[in-house]
Amino acid sequence: MSEKQEIVRLAAKGDGVTAKGAHFARTVPGDQVDGEGNVIRGPHHVEPPCAHFGTCGGCQLQHGDDTVLRDFVRWRVVNAAAGQGPEARELLEEHLSPPKSRRRATLHALRVKGKAALGFREAGSHRLVNLSQCEILRPELAQLAAPLRKFVAAHGPKTGVDIAVTLSDQGVDLGLVNLPLEGLEATEAALDFARDHALARMTIDQGYGAETVWEPEPVTITLSGLPVSMPAGSFLQATDDAEARMVSDALEWLGDARLVADLFSGLGTFAFALASSGPDGRKVLAVEAEQAAHLACKTASARIAGRVHAMHRDLFRNPLQPAELSRFDAVLLDPPRAGAKAQIGAIAQSDVARVVYVSCNPSSWARDGAVLAEAGFKLTKLRPVGQFRWSTHVELVSLFERVS
Repeated sequence: MSEKQEIVRLAAKGDGVTAKGAHFARTVPGDQVDGEGNVIRGPHHVEPPCAHFGTCGGCQLQHGDDTVLRDFVRWRVVNAAAGQGPEARELLEEHLSPPKSRRRATLHALRVKGKAALGFREAGSHRLVNLSQCEILRPELAQLAAPLRKFVAAHGPKTGVDIAVTLSDQGVDLGLVNLPLEGLEATEAALDFARDHALARMTIDQGYGAETVWEPEPVTITLSGLPVSMPAGSFLQATDDAEARMVSDALEWLGDARLVADLFSGLGTFAFALASSGPDGRKVLAVEAEQAAHLACKTASARIAGRVHAMHRDLFRNPLQPAELSRFDAVLLDPPRAGAKAQIGAIAQSDVARVVYVSCNPSSWARDGAVLAEAGFKLTKLRPVGQFRWSTHVELVSLFERVS
């Protein structure tokens, strides 16, 4: 019989890996695998809290304890940096969001023979896992699963329905995609559902954009104490705690900067925090391409005496140029998963001294970070962030400073 092999780390997709490079699914460091493939659980292997683990594609790492999760989040970020070149002078403690903390998610539903399945898809499949519990969603969102399943069973189409749920200041914002309300009965049922469950808003998208059918009062999200209009489908950080951690780091690292450019600013998550802190007279330029988010930021900025100036600009096609950037003491950017190749190139050619880079993709961040390093920046602080608990999706917040 072959000798036992010990799992020493997790791969990027969550498989356990031995020192010889063999991969074993649903194992964690400290586990052992015998010659017949049987897993002998180690000290960090725990019982998954959700009955759907193993089939539901929403979580990949529920069988590991917090030590495993923290090590994985840290390794993903450090490994990405090592592959491209930037080395952090100070690696800060990783942030890990707790269970039941996700304030936004997209669920899927399908009506079959008068019934409906609702939940996340299986890993690598279009098949739905009909959720009876969820350990990642905020309770306000999870408790809507059963009534939504009943609603789709009664009024859903024969094709799949996507259901976006987001927790706003006023309650749950519900977005239904590919669910036509055909006839008076279906329309009244939708309005009854929204009223009975005290929804903040209900929108229906039948291929022409989200149309609001229920919104008793304007939906907002509070950012640094300022209620900001929240258009349907707006991007928010997945958890409140991770947002607070990343905002706190940005405020500390940019503490004395008087003029800051916030690029890919969205609704103003970082812009309003920066404007409300730091030296007297600090000004923030918030640049965003998505029109609805830009207008929401612009409207809110009028209430804080012009400390935030909102600019509508596509930074992929038309990045801020070096001469424009050189006016600023610092730049903060939080781009989509693709990163910010063109904008980073312009920052590298500018006179900007500090860059806070928030990223949801360690790979594109490392690529962009290598460009900054080549231009004379040093990666001085780096914090891994695991706000998508039990998943292999990892984020980070970092500080680059130009070496004089």
